[in-house]
Amino acid sequence: MNVCVTVNGKVYERVVEPRLLLSDFLRHELNLTGTHVGCEQGVCGACTVLLNGDPVRSCLIFAVQAHEQEIMTVEGLAPAGTDKLHPLQEAFRDAHGLQCGFCTPGFLLTLLPFIEENPNPTEQEIREALSGNLCRCTGYQNIVKAVKLAVETAERGE
Repeated sequence: MNVCVTVNGKVYERVVEPRLLLSDFLRHELNLTGTHVGCEQGVCGACTVLLNGDPVRSCLIFAVQAHEQEIMTVEGLAPAGTDKLHPLQEAFRDAHGLQCGFCTPGFLLTLLPFIEENPNPTEQEIREALSGNLCRCTGYQNIVKAVKLAVETAERGE
């Protein structure tokens, strides 16, 4: 089947099998390996991408279902053509919100629309927002700190 998608602002057209998962399409067809595959059941959140601005589990969606849709992967977070990080990525770095980094892309893409919709979240709201993403390394405390730091930085206009 033909698939035409816009990923991180670039249009891609491919012929794929109808059963090809979006996560595999991104990783193997487009070489966007920042989308990680953990459980392959939609439980861990490592494969989270933004589909038309909404976080989705790319291991639960077929590539053909994304036809003529817009996708953002973690590779699309940082400003194009620069060596700068997105402010949320900077906050994760500065607050030590990552260790091995496997789950980090899924957290970032889950939290980006959350922060846009909730510019001043409480700690409880942050914890609820990231409850669908699993991390085996951090214990979540520094991830919460990273979100708070990103929000504070945005409030200061930095």
